[in-house]
Amino acid sequence: MASEVRDFGFFAASVAFLGGAGYSVAQVLQIAGLLVWPWDDGLIYGFSLLIAWPFMLAMLALHYVTPEPKRFWSGAGLLFSVIYATYVALMYAVQLGTALPLRLMGRPNPLFAVDRYSLFWAIDGLGYICMGIATLFSAQALPATSWVRRFFLANGLFTAMIAAIYFWPHFSIGLLLLGTPWILTGPGSFLAMALWFRKSS
Repeated sequence: MASEVRDFGFFAASVAFLGGAGYSVAQVLQIAGLLVWPWDDGLIYGFSLLIAWPFMLAMLALHYVTPEPKRFWSGAGLLFSVIYATYVALMYAVQLGTALPLRLMGRPNPLFAVDRYSLFWAIDGLGYICMGIATLFSAQALPATSWVRRFFLANGLFTAMIAAIYFWPHFSIGLLLLGTPWILTGPGSFLAMALWFRKSS
């Protein structure tokens, strides 16, 4: 059974990595002006949604195979991954299923705006803060010399910067660019977790 869980964890973490890599490419293309609306919103939100549930399921698999003495840490990480997935699934499903279609029809609703001080901006920010906390906790359950632990720690410690980007009083593109390391720590964490599951199985 443990081998099947590791195989499942590998698959889920791999899907999350594809989502994270796709998001990163789309975000870079958007900032460079090579990806314009509505394709930028559609791809960024779509790839972001692809991360959510696979990451949560990979964290469930991680908790299941964690030895008992360290299961508190993997359990804490699992709890925060569930909170993350709940926040961002709401965020991206609404954006893709409601906000974007309304804008395409020429009937944008300000309730669904994703701007500083908007509801969905805060939801998105809370989601990624919870992801960072999930990796920070779960890092304590992983082997000390493993790459997945290193990536989890890096992603978790970077959460302070993510919080500043989302909740600093005055948003700017320069502030957004401070979040660039996430395109390494986020997808890197998913890939390292997938490879760790594959190696351990």
